[in-house]
Amino acid sequence: MLKSKQITALIMTLLPLVIFARQQPVFTVAGTVKDKKTGETLSGASIGFLQKEKLGVVTNAYGFYSISLPKGEYTMIISFSGYAIDTVQLDLQKNIVMNRSLSVSNGQLQQVVVSARKAAGLLKTPPGLQKMSIEEIKSIPVLLGEKDILKTIQLLPGIKSAGDGKSGFYVRGGAADQNLILLDEAPVYNASHLLGFFSVFNADAIKDVSIYKGGMPAAYGGRLASVEDIKMKDGNDQQFSGSGGIGLIASRFSLEGPIVKDQGSFTISGRRTYVDLFTGLSSDTNISNTKLYFYDLNLKANYRLGKKDRLFISGYFGKDVLEFQNEGGIDWGNATATFRWNHIFNSRLFSNTSLIYSRYNYNTQFASDNNNIRVTSDITDYQFKQDFNYYLDPRNRFDVGFNFIYHITQPGEARASESSNFNDITLEKKYALESAAYASHEWSATDKLKFMYGIRLSALTVLGPGNMYTYDQDGNVLTTTWYSRGKAVKTYLNPEPRLAVTYQLDNINSVKLAYDRNVQNIHLLNNSTSSSPTNVYLPTGNIVQPQVADQVSAGYYSNFHNRRYEFSTEVYYKKLQNQLDYKNNAELVGNNNVEADLLFGKGRAYGWENYFKKKSGKLTGWISYTLSRTERKIEGVNNNDWYPAFQDQTHSLSIVGIYKYNQKWTFSASWVYNTGNAVTWPSGKFPVDGVPVYYYAKRNGDRLPAYHRLDVGATLQLKNTARFQSDLNFSIYNAYGYENPYSIKFQNDPKNPARTQIEQTTLFRMVPAVTYNFKF
Repeated sequence: MLKSKQITALIMTLLPLVIFARQQPVFTVAGTVKDKKTGETLSGASIGFLQKEKLGVVTNAYGFYSISLPKGEYTMIISFSGYAIDTVQLDLQKNIVMNRSLSVSNGQLQQVVVSARKAAGLLKTPPGLQKMSIEEIKSIPVLLGEKDILKTIQLLPGIKSAGDGKSGFYVRGGAADQNLILLDEAPVYNASHLLGFFSVFNADAIKDVSIYKGGMPAAYGGRLASVEDIKMKDGNDQQFSGSGGIGLIASRFSLEGPIVKDQGSFTISGRRTYVDLFTGLSSDTNISNTKLYFYDLNLKANYRLGKKDRLFISGYFGKDVLEFQNEGGIDWGNATATFRWNHIFNSRLFSNTSLIYSRYNYNTQFASDNNNIRVTSDITDYQFKQDFNYYLDPRNRFDVGFNFIYHITQPGEARASESSNFNDITLEKKYALESAAYASHEWSATDKLKFMYGIRLSALTVLGPGNMYTYDQDGNVLTTTWYSRGKAVKTYLNPEPRLAVTYQLDNINSVKLAYDRNVQNIHLLNNSTSSSPTNVYLPTGNIVQPQVADQVSAGYYSNFHNRRYEFSTEVYYKKLQNQLDYKNNAELVGNNNVEADLLFGKGRAYGWENYFKKKSGKLTGWISYTLSRTERKIEGVNNNDWYPAFQDQTHSLSIVGIYKYNQKWTFSASWVYNTGNAVTWPSGKFPVDGVPVYYYAKRNGDRLPAYHRLDVGATLQLKNTARFQSDLNFSIYNAYGYENPYSIKFQNDPKNPARTQIEQTTLFRMVPAVTYNFKF
């Protein structure tokens, strides 16, 4: 494997060779591509010309494109999946602004245009990127009929579920906290509702979903495993419209419309569960006083200030509440806000400036007798971000930018009631400034060969106020040093080179190679077998160093039979540094010296991913299979030998089918199989002062049983007119009722303490659901 310094040197050598490469004077066509009915900008739409079949660009995240060509007459082609292809005749004698609007496709193929563009299409998708349409997500059956973005992407190769009732997911061997989940550029730290049963993303509010598993562009950083870039709808700037759904435990409603037609729009989406309304009707006070619900709200507005400027403001607010009669409970939630300014300096230079706020907090309340204690914890980010896109010519695009994030982490604060016997406790807040600058170049060297390379320079500065500790091997405090507010304690500087190469073999086949280095400075501490919202976030500090991952990947990709079928196979290897594990009996919650309970080492992950998809016809769907290993080598664990990480799953298989029987009925099904996660079970037990004590030989030396589940669904179209649409969705989660383990516990037999009982907890057997959906 090439070292990062060698990759950096290669990038810096290539850059000067092309930055001044120009042909004869050219003129530029630039503009935006939108949905004709709603005015939504379309990210990733393809722009090309019949006379220049091998050249083309795609629109950026805001629907903007720019392409420069010699003067002459051209037929411009604009295409986007699910939309009718648009063509326009151009006489290019000067720079032109060309905004286009696409209509939803009627399903008929325009063969002559498709055949002219299909060769160039394979070059445009970088390695490691997968996109999912919202319509596809809405067709797949999930728990209780709630269409779930994060649950659906777990059916793709290399992305693995953490299991029923567990928040998070694993990408190419990464832990749950190693995924960067962005909602309109704002990081979302806990993307789950109801302990992982649902995600925080209401599909009705989402426009676009992009998943990077490798070959990440230099614009992204901060996590090791993946990026889930989720964009909210801008809102319909043509007319007012709405949509919603009424389900067994949750309902949702969205409304969007113009502020000023063709100039500005808004959208608002809300969702809430109402299990608490039913429990409140119970005559049993233990049940009637139990609260279990979540709600979320998505808001967004945009406005055009002339032809070159556009403002966006968006926000997300969500909360979960779980309370028990006289026993306390927990609540947690996310809040994000993004203010963005798009500015077009000229036909080749596009700018996006963002101010971003993100906060995740949780509260735990304990109540017994006279004691009432509330424990809170949160992590808050304030971010400034600037990005520039420069389109030199059809073969060269440059992206540069920088960002600053101020992190404030509160590990824990306990407040007791006046009648309590306990004193208030406040753990020290932790402060850090994370900054980065990047530059990348997308270069089509020939009609068949494309490079995308760049470098990201990231830095993390640990700041005061606060005490900084050092520890001996037993975890005892050696020294304590106080740093005043704003005082720099330590700075970590890391270069992150990125390189992706795509080679077109012919019109339907390509091979792609990628290398990327990623650095992560936020760490989630969790030493249990299940995730919970009360897990502790810890920033990089004077003891905990940044995690680093170097990944190489290579794959073969094919679109065949007039692009009706898609196939890919990809291998990857990932090397990880500064990975965390825990000492036996580590105390992670309420511990001001939690660093003393941590162990550090290295990791590796490698695998083989396969994906076959049928994209058109009455029957569509895909099959994905991943063979992989994820291992750690931590000093002080398992005799310093390699051992499986908790998220290691050797086999992962998903089969998804969607069958459109007629205009009324659509049927769907998905089946998943995963090797059970690695766990630590006792190897034996022995008495200590007459009390049985369990003995553990190897960490993660055992496995949970394999996980498998079949979900089925059917959608009945009730009404479908230009003004109103409605349908009924029926689904069964875990249709054959297999008892997948949520947890397995070992405990002493109360009748005979010398014997051991094994207790398995299963959350769901068979869960039917009915949802009424409407749109107007």
